[in-house]
Formats: sequence, C-alpha cells, structure tokens
Amino acid sequence: MNQKQLEESKTKLGTGTVDMLLRVHEDALWMLENLGVGCKHPDIQKVFRQYEAEGIAVVYDDRIYITSELVKRCLETVPGLNDFFVPKNSFFIGGTAPYIYDDEEGTGGVMPQAEHVRQVARIAEKYDVVAGMGRGVKLKDEVEQMNIMVENCSKPLYFAVTNDAALKRACEIYKDRKNIMIVFCLTRPPLTVNENFSEIFFKVAKAGLPVFISAMPMAGISAPYSYNGVLAMTHAEVLFGICAAQLINPGMFCIHAGFPTIADPRIEYNPNYGLVSHNLLNILMAHLNMILDLPTCQNAAATHEEHPTEKAFEDGKKGQALCIKYGFHMIRHPFAFLRYLIDFSIAKLEKSIEMAGTVTADDAPEVEMPVYDERAMESIKNIRLGMYMDDPLTTANIGKIFVE
Repeated sequence: MNQKQLEESKTKLGTGTVDMLLRVHEDALWMLENLGVGCKHPDIQKVFRQYEAEGIAVVYDDRIYITSELVKRCLETVPGLNDFFVPKNSFFIGGTAPYIYDDEEGTGGVMPQAEHVRQVARIAEKYDVVAGMGRGVKLKDEVEQMNIMVENCSKPLYFAVTNDAALKRACEIYKDRKNIMIVFCLTRPPLTVNENFSEIFFKVAKAGLPVFISAMPMAGISAPYSYNGVLAMTHAEVLFGICAAQLINPGMFCIHAGFPTIADPRIEYNPNYGLVSHNLLNILMAHLNMILDLPTCQNAAATHEEHPTEKAFEDGKKGQALCIKYGFHMIRHPFAFLRYLIDFSIAKLEKSIEMAGTVTADDAPEVEMPVYDERAMESIKNIRLGMYMDDPLTTANIGKIFVE
C-alpha cells in the first residue's frame, strides 16, 4: 500500500470515501475467493493450479478461485507508480472508435484510414497536455497501426495485439522503446474470461510486455447500482488479470484499466459517459488503485452527445476539471470521442486538447462524495453471477445516485 497516496486521497476525497475504497478492495477479494472467475484456458488454469497444494487457489469446473493471500503475493510483484513510465495526472488520446466523425459533413460512421491514425499520432506528439495515445481509431491491420503510431509519436502508446504477427512486432518495438502497453479486455461479465483473448494474453504476458487490463462492468446490469458495488465488481475482474499476468511472468508491468460504467435507465440502460457521476466513479477507481500502488488508467471527460455540440465540450470541461481537482494517474477518452465512444472527431480532439490547457480545478462541478453502501455486497451475495436490472438496490437508487 502506498501510504503517501493514502493520506493524499483522504485529503482530497475525505476519510469516509477512502474507507469505502478500502472496503471495495476487500469486497473484490471476497468475490475472487467465493465466486471465482470462469476460465477454460489450460495454461492460465495451470499457473493457478500450482498453488492448490498451499490452499490459496482452487481450479474447479472451469472456475478459478483465488484467496486474498495469493492476490497479496501477486500485487507485491507488480512494479509500482514510481517505477512506471507515465507520471500521474496524464491525459491520453485513448480508446478505439470504430468510426471517424466527418467534421465537415457533421455525420459519423466513416471508416478510418491510415491517414487518420497518422494525423492523430502527430497531434498527440504536438501538444504538451497530451501524455500519450491509444489507437484512437481502429485499422484492420494491427501491425500497420503500430508502425504509424511509433513513427509519428514518441510518447507512451497503448494498442491491441490479437495475433502472432502483431505480437512479434510489439516485441520488436518494446525492445527499442519501453514505453508501450498492450491493451486487453480479458474478462466479460459476469466474472468470466473472454476466451477469444485468453491465448494471446498468455503469450503477451509470457513475453513480458506491459499489459493494460481493462474491464467494464455496468452498474444496474452486471454490477450493483451503487458506487462501491460497481467498483468492487470492476476491481475483482482486473485483479484476476493482474494475478494471472504476475503468475505467468512475475514482475511485469500491469496497468489496472478498470472502467466502471453506469447503465442509464433513461436511455434503455445504455452506458452514459457524460454523467458527472461517471467521471467521479472513475476517479474513485483511480484513487483505489493508486493507494494500492498500481499504475492505473480510467475513463473521464467523455460525453453522451452524438455530435460535437457545446454540451459535448462542456461535458469534457467538467470531466477534465474534476480529474485535475481530485487527481488521477492516466485518463483515456478525454478529448475526441462522441456518444458510446463510437465516433472519433478530430476537430473535437484538437479543440478539447486546447481546452485542457486552460481548465482548472475551479471549473469542476460540485459533487457529493459517496460512502459505503452495505446493500451492494448483499446484492452480490444474493445475485452472485446474475444480472442486476431487477435488483431492489437498482430500483431504490435510480434518481438518487449517478446523476448529472
């Protein structure tokens, strides 16, 4: 535990909220030990099975159960914040939109081309307020995308690896420059490994490349509709990935990229990234991880607007200001993305970057810091691996938390 960060978090968030975050960690440990994580990959099962004789892991019926003792051991081998190559309070051009927004026509849905990636990478390189970049938009050829990013941006990068050719190129890049991360959404709700990525995750961890482990439980659907409930579910899923990586290759960099999300009942329970509560939720996730001395990257300063309207920029400004006021490590999606992170607007990217250079903590909206809600763990123990739309806690909290 990072004691200095613990005291800093108490000063910024309040003791009650930090106590909530520490209990979130304990709740996540309970889930890993009692609910486990579904995983069929034989090599990942094997690295956990070797600890069965000690009684600190169990592999049964394609579920892996991990005790708090084994999680503690794994966290002790993860390089901490001071060893990591990205400083605190870093905004990234991150994420992966499937489409480019046509800023001249005012429409989305344009298929991205290599020139779009090149343009984004050069913008990332140009502005000091941008600490690094993810892909921004997705090209079909992962190796081509990596090459464009590397050639045009010297700052820290993260990108996907889904095949052996991409892994080979990523290893070459990492040998030349150590400031890259490989992004995985290793799990899918509820507490299950996405087997489409388990084999390549194992290979990337074996190769020792820094892994950027994402997870996105949604409050009200796959997690309880409360701050500590969705934080705990998100944390449990990412902790599983961190433990797997450390057992495969102890001492490798792991980035906790848990991305707790809110299902908004007003929009048919779709995610709403424009809520002030969404920004706060992700800032709280960042603080828990920094207290645990884990490199961490969350989502904030996005919008629910379909077009780059004034409200879209105001949403971004509020999110950026909240991040600046309360502190964070890395934030993705704070500049260019539109509704559901589907369209990427280069005009919005540049304007939002310029805005980030002038935003201060004084621009942050007032927020009410949450404290621990006992009902969240009651819901988890009752629903276990089910869904939470009909959970009494969801209906009780609608309109009372997770607000604009």
